[in-house]
Amino acid sequence: MAKKKKEAKTNAARILDTLGISYELKTYEVDENDLSAVHVAASVGMPIEMVYKTLVCRGDKNGVVMAVIPGGGELDLKALAAASGNKRVEMVHLKEVFALTGYIRGGCSPLGAKKDYPVFLDESALRQEIIAVSAGKRGEQILLKPADLVTAAKATVTAISR
Repeated sequence: MAKKKKEAKTNAARILDTLGISYELKTYEVDENDLSAVHVAASVGMPIEMVYKTLVCRGDKNGVVMAVIPGGGELDLKALAAASGNKRVEMVHLKEVFALTGYIRGGCSPLGAKKDYPVFLDESALRQEIIAVSAGKRGEQILLKPADLVTAAKATVTAISR
């Protein structure tokens, strides 16, 4: 009898397992031409308000930070700068994301990056019972309670999207 190949868990899922945090993995078909959170939400059958995207930014004083905002929202760079103790913050260039985090565009998780970067979660997440964030690879989302993400990512909750 052939053994069924076990799907490898991502670093993000392993971190949650280690912390004893319950979550659900949801897989979806990846569309290389549309990696947007809107597409992901439709693919996993969730409202866009519950699907969060992780953006990698760099501050002028404190270096790299991760911003987790609603999929339909836009990052407020000034608010993120203030929250992270920087004067200015800008998105890192797409070419740098993999080298900094170990993740590719469309698969960037606030958990399990190469380094423990500070994570800032938009306060809107706390109004949701469950949110989805990337599991660390394209085609897979982690569904969990916002408070559990705050714990696992040691996230700072603040208003950073509009």
